[in-house]
Amino acid sequence: MKNELIHKKKRIAQIIIIALLVLAVILYFVVPEVKSFFNKIFSIFASMNIETIAEYIRSFGIYAVIVSFFLMVFQSLVAPLPAFLITFANAAIFGWWQGAILSWTSSMAGAALCFYIAKTLGRDVVEKLTSKFALESVDGFFQRYGKHTILICRLLPFVSFDIVSYAAGLTSIGFIQFLIATGIGQLPATIVYSYVGGMLTGSVRMIVTALLILFALSILIILLKRIYNERKNK
Repeated sequence: MKNELIHKKKRIAQIIIIALLVLAVILYFVVPEVKSFFNKIFSIFASMNIETIAEYIRSFGIYAVIVSFFLMVFQSLVAPLPAFLITFANAAIFGWWQGAILSWTSSMAGAALCFYIAKTLGRDVVEKLTSKFALESVDGFFQRYGKHTILICRLLPFVSFDIVSYAAGLTSIGFIQFLIATGIGQLPATIVYSYVGGMLTGSVRMIVTALLILFALSILIILLKRIYNERKNK
């Protein structure tokens, strides 16, 4: 009886999520205003320009926080640009610590949504939302490093945020464990990006971005070495 109830709830959740996805697609192609809105977002994301993103968010005035939150969740779902660019923009608009809180909470919400979609709808749907090759590449990390994969990937700005979240939802990792690993992994990078991003303008950002990537690579090497040593000792 309990299993039947769980299966029924899961089936209802699947129907709701699929219905929302279908509705979003229909609205995009049928309603010109909706299509124009999302095309503008894609255009802004494609520019890879922090000033452009910040200017767009500022244009919404008192609703800028809500728009920024939406953009972070949106990029988590479809990953049109690295999340740290929005983190930079948030710091420039709201200040480094307010921007850090906004970026961290919104990225956590996006990660949770990706995880839930994968857990509810399964691999076939996730492959359509992402790609089979991308999922298989992350699968290899999960098979080799297990729960460490989430923490490692969250520290790397160039690793697709949504792919990791989707892939984690297809594993046996629990939701709470996933959130903890994501939260811990996201926090250091969010604080650093926010603090530095609030002080940067123009081409200087590109230099610092490169330095942050090198910093993230250094962390990755240290973590991989530690994991290797742990497995070797076992």
